[in-house]
Amino acid sequence: MNKKFDPKQNYAKSMKRVGYITRDKATSKDYAKMGFKSGLEVHQQLKTEEKLFCRCPAGKYQNLQDYDAELIRHMRPTLSEMGTYDGTALMEFRTRKNIVYRIKNETTCTYEVDDTPPFKINREALEYAIEISLMMHQNVVGELHITRKQYLDGSIPTGFQRTAIVGIEGEIPLKHKNVRIIQLSIEEDACREVSDIGHERVYTTDRLGIPLIETVTYPELLTPDEVMEAGQVIRFINRSSGKVRVGIGAGRQDVNVSITGGTRVEIKGVSRIKRIAKLTHNEAFRQKALLEIKKELCERIKDLNKWKPNFKAITFDISDIEYQPIKEAMDKSWKLIACNLPDFKGILSFFLQPGKTFADELEGRLKVIACLEKPNMVHSEDMNPVFNEDMLKKRSKLLRCGDNDAQIVFWAPEEDVKTAKETMEERCRMAFEGVPNETRKALDDGTTIFERVLPGADRMYPDTDSAPIPIKDEDIKEIGKMLPVSLKKRMEQLKKWQIPEDCYYYILRNDLMPLLERIIKELKVSPKWAGTLLGHKLKHIEGQHNSSVPFEYELVYQLIEFLQKEQIDLDILYSMLEILYTNPHIEFESILNLVKFERRKKNEILNDIPSLHSMFEELSGKTNSSAEMKWIMGHLRPLALGNIPLNELHQAVQQDLQGDEL
Repeated sequence: MNKKFDPKQNYAKSMKRVGYITRDKATSKDYAKMGFKSGLEVHQQLKTEEKLFCRCPAGKYQNLQDYDAELIRHMRPTLSEMGTYDGTALMEFRTRKNIVYRIKNETTCTYEVDDTPPFKINREALEYAIEISLMMHQNVVGELHITRKQYLDGSIPTGFQRTAIVGIEGEIPLKHKNVRIIQLSIEEDACREVSDIGHERVYTTDRLGIPLIETVTYPELLTPDEVMEAGQVIRFINRSSGKVRVGIGAGRQDVNVSITGGTRVEIKGVSRIKRIAKLTHNEAFRQKALLEIKKELCERIKDLNKWKPNFKAITFDISDIEYQPIKEAMDKSWKLIACNLPDFKGILSFFLQPGKTFADELEGRLKVIACLEKPNMVHSEDMNPVFNEDMLKKRSKLLRCGDNDAQIVFWAPEEDVKTAKETMEERCRMAFEGVPNETRKALDDGTTIFERVLPGADRMYPDTDSAPIPIKDEDIKEIGKMLPVSLKKRMEQLKKWQIPEDCYYYILRNDLMPLLERIIKELKVSPKWAGTLLGHKLKHIEGQHNSSVPFEYELVYQLIEFLQKEQIDLDILYSMLEILYTNPHIEFESILNLVKFERRKKNEILNDIPSLHSMFEELSGKTNSSAEMKWIMGHLRPLALGNIPLNELHQAVQQDLQGDEL
């Protein structure tokens, strides 16, 4: 008798077969063995008043439910000049989506909805892009050629994004090497997605057309940590220009990952750079797992061309099934379709990503292409089976299943059944080839899901509405004179100031170097103290609290300046800063009242040390212990804070204790 198949055991065994290890245990040798290779695309909005190809305001966002009109469009593929269709266009056409745009008059004009040609390019945005290109040591082009890049998911009403290469062949510094930059482009941002459910996708047009730059690296990043570091460095450079927007949605990253034997897979829309390392790590192992599946299937199936799934509509009574999604589907009179996958036993529960199997690949494609919301299927290798033994036997009889087969049951409206069948067969056949070219969406847990087919190389073509724009050498030289200090010099300066290295990221990410320099030079404080104040204390406060409005870092300078003028010791600043961060409009005098500051003379505070020493002896019967030091400091600290430096108080207490010992 055959041993009963255990999906959980199969998942664990396949994970071991793939050799999956968590990111914290992986080394550079592990990635080199896999042939890990990655390139990065960093998108950053520019801080301009107007959009790129019209005069609507940039950076003004609407409430998702507040709009003046709705516009409905349908995307359809057209033949290219070469007489071919783009794969992404064909995929989107199969979805039969209604694309709905919610329009607010104050942020949108007829250009955005593709009713009028573009205005001339925003010169302010172009100058900003040239400046950042020069900061990455790129060669700025002599003539700007605007092209169209196809976007057929509806995120741009025209079906294409206007973009232009500004600079080529630059480089950025990482800790242990330099990474080359292919190009920096200027382009218009896409719409904001509101929802994507079934056959309807909804966008707002307020973000559409905001100028942004796209920085593209060569695929020279050989570990997930290098990819994350490159993202941080590009962001530091962008922000140090002072010409880019910051905040949620202002910057996004796309990551391209491949391993030996795999292919380029694009992870789209990574909103936080710190997530890049885990995402690229998991993608590398996902590709390795898909290669293992390919090897297994090619050993099992002798003639791949003859392989074919068997689909049958379920006709037997399932009225007593308790699985709610199927109950709801039956109430809507949807079709329930069973599918037999010959020789696929063990494949559906084969590990691909932490918590995800090959079955999740099928479910993801059914969601995107057939527009079937999850959950949209169950299968014979579910960790928590839905069908009872009687129904399993009926399903097997209906499909004429073999011992080495796997089965799937999905539900769909009648008009979506054909697309769902085609999608399922198509993805299973891709498993014979290994890793499909595709774009995947980043999830917060470090895994990804299918988003769309990877666009072809011919997705870009000239924009017939825009003439070439000359960029004069003298203009480039003039912009070059105004460049901020380079990132390399910034890092060298932080090191020279002996500021802890773990402060660098926060200071550079928030472009705090100019503020730090002013605090050090104008207020005459210790560089190490000022850097630690920003990189440790302020960072900690920011992580603990959500400010109702963006915090103005200039307030830190003003607070230090205030304390110096009032001749109040700066140790009190740490207590005041947290209140200031959460209440940025409060008066500094009011903060002093909140922390219960009272002016006291130095001698008045130090004269209490002997009496406290005697009191501790009476209470505990011990002398000169670390407990006594803490006890005395605890009593005097509130009185000393702002009046004398705490290290001076500590020394005074220590001297008193040592004198007593002598």
